[in-house]
Order: sequence, then structure tokens, then C-alpha cells
Amino acid sequence: MGRSERSLGEVREMFAEACKAAAAWLAKTPASADGHGWILLPDGADDAVKEAASWLNGYEAIVQVGIGGSALGNLMLNQAMLGDYFNEHGATPRFYMADNPDPTKALAIWERVRNGSVALVGVSKSGATAETMSQFLWFRKQMSEAGHDVNGDTLVITDPENGVFRAFAKETGCRSLDFPPSVGGRYSVLSSAGLTCACALGIDIDGLLLGARRMRDELFRLGSIESNPAWTASALHCFHEESGRPMSVVMPYSSRLACFAEWYAQLWGESLGKRGKGTTPVRALGAVDQHSQVQLYTEGPDDKLFTIINLKRHGASVTVPECGEKSLEPLSYMRSADIGRMLGLEAMSTAAAIARAGKPVIWMDVERLDAETLGALIFYYEYVTAITGRMMGVNPFDQPGVEQGKRYTYGLMGRAGYEGDAKEAMEWFGRLNSELVTL
Repeated sequence: MGRSERSLGEVREMFAEACKAAAAWLAKTPASADGHGWILLPDGADDAVKEAASWLNGYEAIVQVGIGGSALGNLMLNQAMLGDYFNEHGATPRFYMADNPDPTKALAIWERVRNGSVALVGVSKSGATAETMSQFLWFRKQMSEAGHDVNGDTLVITDPENGVFRAFAKETGCRSLDFPPSVGGRYSVLSSAGLTCACALGIDIDGLLLGARRMRDELFRLGSIESNPAWTASALHCFHEESGRPMSVVMPYSSRLACFAEWYAQLWGESLGKRGKGTTPVRALGAVDQHSQVQLYTEGPDDKLFTIINLKRHGASVTVPECGEKSLEPLSYMRSADIGRMLGLEAMSTAAAIARAGKPVIWMDVERLDAETLGALIFYYEYVTAITGRMMGVNPFDQPGVEQGKRYTYGLMGRAGYEGDAKEAMEWFGRLNSELVTL
């Protein structure tokens, strides 16, 4: 596709009416409509979530099983609010996420929790996700054989009325919480699915929701593309997709936001990638990926829109000390430098280098990373994603491609009613088989 260049003002003018129409659609559609329930999540967690969190807080360890939106949101909250080494601080409960059904990982988690009190939390809207349920059954068996009160130590977060998990909760009497029926998994981090374990670990969920609520109210109040930053972002993404830049790179300059980029990748990719539309989300982390990706970003194909997220205040200060060794004198320019400030300067340098190469960059300043700010950032990206999907002409709340893969998995594993899917999957795989290389 030929490259089309426009100024920010021209892009805003081109997409002003489309943004306004998409925002009106989002505002007028009832929250009870399929996929739209996330709009109301910032209004507050119910008492059942906090009561379940208080119960979980009494355990030495929590093992949550889930995948996709039932895992990435929790990992993002934990890293951003608690850091990477929370489990090593001696505080309880420790938290482990069993997401990918990798036997090595499952065994490693069990070895770390088997000798103490452990709660098993299963998160699945349907209770039918193979990756989640296979691990749920395995951990449940390990707990039973180790003498745990397997039903008393289990919480499931699932559809309020239907599905395997709901039937399981009724049969066993284990604890359960409702997964909001009109909220999709990738939009669920501010629901019971994301907040329950977060609250148990001491994360300020009221602060998260307050930040999200304030962001929601502000975005719905701002009615022009010049004043609304989310509308501008959506317009830029649509423009660059149409101009032949099919990738969206999000690069936060904070280790605490590495999992945020992972969470964004699912939100963006699963919401927009339909009917030949959408842009591929690319996760990057500053400054790490300055040494692995920025060469490609500056001198590789002009096929990406970049967003640099700069954390202005990192909290604790770490400064470079003076050194007496003569061999280290070339490093004297760093003497007494604050490493957090240096990271911010590296963010500026990367943005400048990409811009100098003629590539488009969105710069986002985040004043600090606390619960309120993170909640606002979460809602902002959910809103931008929904608006962008509407402007691209796709439903930002379904995932038909994912569902087909699930059906193939069910069939190949022998689930009744999916025999035709198993046959079809084998036929398609058979077409590839002659070209496969086994290592």
C-alpha cells in the first residue's frame, strides 16, 4: 500500500466524525449488551470480592489457573504494584499463576506450595477452557493426595448461571464468584477475575477503580478530537493502518510495566484482528529493547506506529556512585546520575531516533505508577481499543478466530460433539505435514 503522510491536524480532521460516531456508539450501547459490561466495572468491586480476598489472605500461597484474559491482567497488576520479587519478600500469601499448560511449570509451582496451606483459584467464564481446566484438575488432585481440604480450599470465578465451573461449584459447595456475563476475558482485569487475588495480596483495588472511573468520566466528557487524547490515538492507529503500517509497538520505559505490554498485546490483537483488519501488537521494553529491537525500528521497514510510555517518577532513587579506579574514569560523566532519570533520557533518545528516521511516534508521560494511575491507564487502553475497533468496522468484543482454535483442540482431545472439528483439524494439518521439518 502506498505511504500517505499527514500532519496531526490533518489526521484529526480526517477522522473527527468517525471518532465521534464510535464514541457515541460506545456511550449509547447498554452495558448489558454482550462485551460492553467493562464500562461499568470502575463503579466498584462488590462486597463478595473483598470477602473472598480476605479469605484468600489467610493462606500461605495462592495458585490461580487461567489463561489469556484470566491470567494476563493479574500478572500485570502484580508486577506493576508489587514488583517482580514479591514472593521472595517473606510476605504471605505468595502468588503463582498457572497459565501455560507446561508440565515443567506446573510441577515447579506445586513444589513451591505443597508443604503449606494453599488455595486453588480457577478463573474461566465457561469452565471449559482446556488449558485452564486441565491444570485445575491436576492441581486439585495434588492437593487431595497431599491431604488438603480440596473443596474448602477452592474458589472458582465463572459465569453466574451456566457452564462447567458453575455446575462444579454447585456440586462441591466450593466458594465461587460471578464473572460478569457481559464482560469479555481481555476486558475483565477490573472485575472479580482480576481484583480478587490482587486484593488478597494487598493491592489497592479501590485506587485502581477510582483511577479507572476518573479516566472513564473524563473520556466520555471530552467531545472533540482535539481535546480527547483517546480519540486522537484511535485516529492515528486507523490512519497508519490504512497507510501501510500494520504493527503497533508499545514500549514502556519501566520494568514494572513489562506485563502491561503483554496485557495490551492480547487486548489489541484479539479485539481488532478480524476480517483482514487490525494491526499486530508488538511488545517492547525500554531500555532493554534498545539493545535488541531499536536497530530494526530505526532502519528497518517503515511498517510500525510506536508508542513510548515514559514513567516520570520511579519512586525510589538509585544513583551511580563515584569510583576511584583510574580505568573507570571514562565513566565519570555518570557520576551521581539518578538511574531512573537516565531511563527517562533513554526514552527520549529512542523517541528522537525513531522520529529522526521518519517513523511515527506517540509519546505518553505517566507521572507515577500507583494504583490510581494504573487503573486510569488500563481504562484508557480499553477505551482506545474499543473505539479503534468500531472505526475499523470490526466488533472489538468477539474473537471468532480463537473460538475455532478451541473447537479444534476439543475435537483432537476427544470431546464429544466435536468430532467434525477433529477431522477438519487433521485435514488442514495434513496439508502442512509434507512440508514440516522435525528438529
